[in-house]
Amino acid sequence: MINESIRELIRKYVLINSVKFGGKPRANAVLGKIIAEKPALKNKAKELLQIIQQVINEIKSIPLEKQRELIRDFLESKRKEKEIKQLPPLPNVEKYRQVVMRLAPFPSGPLHLGNARMVILNDEYVKRYNGKLLLVYDDTIGSEEKTIFPEAYDLIKEGLDWLGVKYHETYYKSDRLPIFYKWCKVLIKQGDAYVCKCDPKKWRTEHKLTGIPCKCRSNSFEENLEEWDRMLEGYYKEGEAAVRLKTNMKHEDPALRDNVIMRISDKSHPRVGGKYHVWPLLEFSWAIDDHLLGITHILRGKDLIKEDILEKLIWDKLGWPYREFIHYGRIKFKGLSLSKSKAAMRVRKGEYDGWTDPRTWSLQSLMIRGFKPEAIRQAILELGLSATDIEYSPSKLYAINRGIIDSEANRLFYVAEPKEIEVKNVPDSITKATPPWHIDFPDRGYREIFVDNKDNKVKVLIDIHDFQTLKTNLKLRLKDLFNIQIQNIDNYKASAIFLSKTVEEGRKQGVNKIIHWVPANDNVNTEIIMPEGNISKGVAESNILSLTAGCVVQFERFGFARLHEINKKLRKVIAYYAHP
Repeated sequence: MINESIRELIRKYVLINSVKFGGKPRANAVLGKIIAEKPALKNKAKELLQIIQQVINEIKSIPLEKQRELIRDFLESKRKEKEIKQLPPLPNVEKYRQVVMRLAPFPSGPLHLGNARMVILNDEYVKRYNGKLLLVYDDTIGSEEKTIFPEAYDLIKEGLDWLGVKYHETYYKSDRLPIFYKWCKVLIKQGDAYVCKCDPKKWRTEHKLTGIPCKCRSNSFEENLEEWDRMLEGYYKEGEAAVRLKTNMKHEDPALRDNVIMRISDKSHPRVGGKYHVWPLLEFSWAIDDHLLGITHILRGKDLIKEDILEKLIWDKLGWPYREFIHYGRIKFKGLSLSKSKAAMRVRKGEYDGWTDPRTWSLQSLMIRGFKPEAIRQAILELGLSATDIEYSPSKLYAINRGIIDSEANRLFYVAEPKEIEVKNVPDSITKATPPWHIDFPDRGYREIFVDNKDNKVKVLIDIHDFQTLKTNLKLRLKDLFNIQIQNIDNYKASAIFLSKTVEEGRKQGVNKIIHWVPANDNVNTEIIMPEGNISKGVAESNILSLTAGCVVQFERFGFARLHEINKKLRKVIAYYAHP
């Protein structure tokens, strides 16, 4: 029996098909979509067709513009349903006048695919509660392994804009050093922090691991204030002094014993140069700013629970109220290495071709490959706010993006590492193929791919992988052109004879393989930059020159790609591969 959810699905696909074909929906096309999504219904095709026809009759009476509105409303309602289903409500919202959340990227590089979860979840919650989102650059001095990439400030904003994330205020930690100094001094005065001059390595082994306090811990607050002033004045060098928060030296977790909250660094900062000699650790800067900036809900990975504890300790010592912490599990992207610091190192060394290099998996690299921001958002929302660690396959993201770009992507022929086939006995009347720009949108028209038919011979180029499968007497079809039978093959080219023109004739003659091709005499040199950083080199049909840079196409039997550069004069194209 066909239930209401299936009827709703039928109505959706009838509407989409009707709009696609100018108010004339096609029952068989709708049936194909239904069975593709619900294979178990294949045995009920006859019953489905009856219902589809009923819905078509109903939809036909609705003006086309109204049909478009219905599709938009339907998709928007589904988006909201998915959002509400996936994201639980924020805790204790009623305690606050307004929900205020923050993005806190460290500018070691642009945002990458892994950062998108933090960004999108914060954005979705702020939009749900009509709240405020702050962009707070965590640009403290960093470390030897994790350094600031000056261009990252603008690259991060570019990525947020691309994702459609609206932030309301922007702050830089590097502008807020006097604020951190002020509250560090308050803690020292209260006796809740002290200046430690112990060697850091010795402190770890002799105090952190043993739980035995160092001598510095017992200094008076007057002594500590004096040492603090010396730190600020540059009296001590890097590693010679640091400010530690008094926690509990007997804490069961050594990682929470008298943590450093301020340290000395002689590194130059890209925004403030050498103006400051003492820098806060992130946990301390978070604790101060989350209070002063009015953050109400802090969304972070569950691997940062230690940071929650430190923030609460600082709030306790300063008499500040707690904020709400919400955690999600880690995502491991199967087969991908997502590290801004490592990518930045390779960009600096020239191993990667800038931040658009697909191996960085930065948002910029996804843009240039032809991903849509709504695909990233949908993928993140489908993951929800689960605290469970997840291994996520990029193929799932590919499927979502494919569903979005498929309808807009025109079709083209491209062959990698081309090999030649010479076909004999081709009738004089055959001079071109006319495949559609998109098989689902015949109103877009048809491409013309001309072949040079001289002395009843036509030369075409095919993909090297197809060439390697050729066998003598093999019958195959050159897509949208004609059917052939292979005669001879050597390492560089093959010869064949013409069999017939139509698909139907080919089937009768035993043709069951179809391959794509481009004319040997008229093609365009094409380079496709692949996700692994290698380049697929080949040729595409000359119709590619009629398109514009920035558009997404599907190279048939190869995959989707975004055209990056089109040089008509040199007849050369550079594209970035998106996915299958």
